[in-house]
Amino acid sequence: MADTLKQRPEFRNINALTDLRNYRLPPAGIVSILHRISGMVMFLLLPLVIWLFDTSVTSEVSFDTFRSAFLAGLGPIPGVLVKLVVLGLIWSYLHHFTAGVRHLLMDATHSVSKEQGKSSAVITLAVSLLLTAALGAKLFGLY
Repeated sequence: MADTLKQRPEFRNINALTDLRNYRLPPAGIVSILHRISGMVMFLLLPLVIWLFDTSVTSEVSFDTFRSAFLAGLGPIPGVLVKLVVLGLIWSYLHHFTAGVRHLLMDATHSVSKEQGKSSAVITLAVSLLLTAALGAKLFGLY
């Protein structure tokens, strides 16, 4: 009787050291992981956001300090690095926002099919990257 039973597939956990390079995460999984990462980045950079806001609205002198942080840098930190950190903050906000809107739309329409999840994930990635590129071009003075 044991000979006639169909061989069942073996399921196992993936090994992070050997299998992770070959494992292909679907777009919805990538968006989910990036949603968590972007939330963590925004939380960790919250002191920078508070400082930027405080410096920009306190007075005209402090606003000049704010502008010089992007032009000349902050002490030993060059201005380009400050701009790159702010660009990362811009991306994290825009990605977190668009992924949140994606989740709200999925909850409101009860659409949880595999195809719709994949297409909305690709749209979320594209929108967040395009908006980040547009605001990054403004940040770096391209327009």
